[in-house]
Amino acid sequence: METTNITSAILTTEELLEAWQGHRRLTRRVIEALPEDKLFNYSIGGMRPFAEMAMELITIAAPGVEGAATGEWKEFGEIQTPEGIKGTTETKDELLELWDWTTEKIEEFWPQIPEERFQEYDVAFGQYEGKIWWHIFYFIDNEIHHRGQGYVYLRSLGIEPPFFWERK
Repeated sequence: METTNITSAILTTEELLEAWQGHRRLTRRVIEALPEDKLFNYSIGGMRPFAEMAMELITIAAPGVEGAATGEWKEFGEIQTPEGIKGTTETKDELLELWDWTTEKIEEFWPQIPEERFQEYDVAFGQYEGKIWWHIFYFIDNEIHHRGQGYVYLRSLGIEPPFFWERK
């Protein structure tokens, strides 16, 4: 009797990217839902304002996917934006512009990550050691965590948050 070993992946890299981008679309809607003054100044229980959390996600995502693709990691928190896009934000529009630029960077660098690279160990941002797939999952998990904090802010302000399952 002949046997065949079949290895199948749970997700393709394209499906993983789509899952991540779905989370990013949802987090963007949380940013949009928060009133501008509350986005930058509202806090509960010692948590940071959501704009600060969103900036953390931005400074992880764009440099993170670039580091995953190239093996060259910036310092944590370092972000190089193109001319015309500020690396800091003072308004909701600026934050959303930076968020959208980050989404474009993910789309640009993701196809440059060879499939075997996901199984390689690397030290992200010069301090976090793990396989590339682990780093990517950290980027996603961190976003989900902070988005949950944004949901708490929205509910405390009497604003209905977007449905968590709507990621289109």
